Amino acid sequence: MYPDHTPQRAVEVHQPTPIPPPVVHPAPVVPVQPGTVPTVASVVLPDGRVVTGYAIDHPQPQPLAAKPPVSRAAVNVALGGAGFLAVCGGLLLLTSFIAALTAFVTQLVILAAVIFGGWIAVQVFSTSGNQSGGTTVNIRKAVIKRSHFHG
Repeated sequence: MYPDHTPQRAVEVHQPTPIPPPVVHPAPVVPVQPGTVPTVASVVLPDGRVVTGYAIDHPQPQPLAAKPPVSRAAVNVALGGAGFLAVCGGLLLLTSFIAALTAFVTQLVILAAVIFGGWIAVQVFSTSGNQSGGTTVNIRKAVIKRSHFHG
């Protein structure tokens, strides 16, 4: 049991201490006639002792009412309806997403058109203003020309 290199220990055997039986005061015996005589059952334990006693019938709960069976067709219709509702909800969400995306792209195109149109308008009106007889003097260019020619 132990390997060769470990010292062996002495084994102590403990015997259980018997418990004295409790003092029982006998109850008054009232004769009662049983409706039926219960059967006596004997059980042999693994150590050879025999235990004998009356079999006790446990109260049985009331049986549950049997549920009516659900037909396959009803299950298929219910699952088909749930699937149909899921598909309709998904299509509704997809349609809403496409409509929102279309509105967003439309607003971006309009914004780009307004910005680009404004830039073109500024370019057109700023060059046509010089050609209509108005005088625009660029002071820096004039100073540079002046210092260049009179330098």
